[in-house]
Amino acid sequence: MAKKKKVNKKTEYELLENPDAIAGGFSKVEHFLEKNKNLVFGILGVIALVVAGVLYYNHYNKTQNTDAQNEMFQAQYWFEADSLDLALNGDGNDFGFLEIIEIYGSTKAANLAHFYTGVSYLKKGEFDNAIEHLQDFNADDFLIQARAYSLIGDAYMEKGEYSEAVSNYAKAASYEENESFSPMYLMKEALAQEKLSDFVGAEKSYDKIINDFPKSGEFQEANKRKARIENKTSE
Repeated sequence: MAKKKKVNKKTEYELLENPDAIAGGFSKVEHFLEKNKNLVFGILGVIALVVAGVLYYNHYNKTQNTDAQNEMFQAQYWFEADSLDLALNGDGNDFGFLEIIEIYGSTKAANLAHFYTGVSYLKKGEFDNAIEHLQDFNADDFLIQARAYSLIGDAYMEKGEYSEAVSNYAKAASYEENESFSPMYLMKEALAQEKLSDFVGAEKSYDKIINDFPKSGEFQEANKRKARIENKTSE
């Protein structure tokens, strides 16, 4: 049997224990810095500019977001009052959602303005514009994001593009599933599937409501519609 080779601890930690070795290391570093000082200072300058740029951008974006939120107050008021043209375009003194998006495009407030704009266009029957703005919207709040997917589905339903409607209703229903809203989105998905004569798919959507959300307000209606589909397919 071969003998294990002993580790020389003194050699292993020589660099840490030997002042001459450490001094030699510093000397090499100094020589490198002296020889390449322009390169080193150039790199440090670039790093400093990047850090300064990030800090400035964050401060600027925060200020812009505050300004956008203040500007959006009147547009939200018009939206709630169902004055959709004013909400979208403003009145010449106060901004509408479209101007907020254009001027403050990278802010959270402008992102929310996309949602309001999409809903406004949907109410006005301008479904392509509604889809465009709702697709540009994104949210951390799962309820609002799922709602946006559902509204996109509504716009496609109005356009008679039922496959796209199904796809977006499915996104809404599966996005952070919950008892309050998922059954409603599943019901919409099933109705769009029926429009496509996809009765197998519709039955699966109704089944999910029945099995996963028995306490929901859509439970009874899902049972009725599933029975109707079964009767239709058995004829």
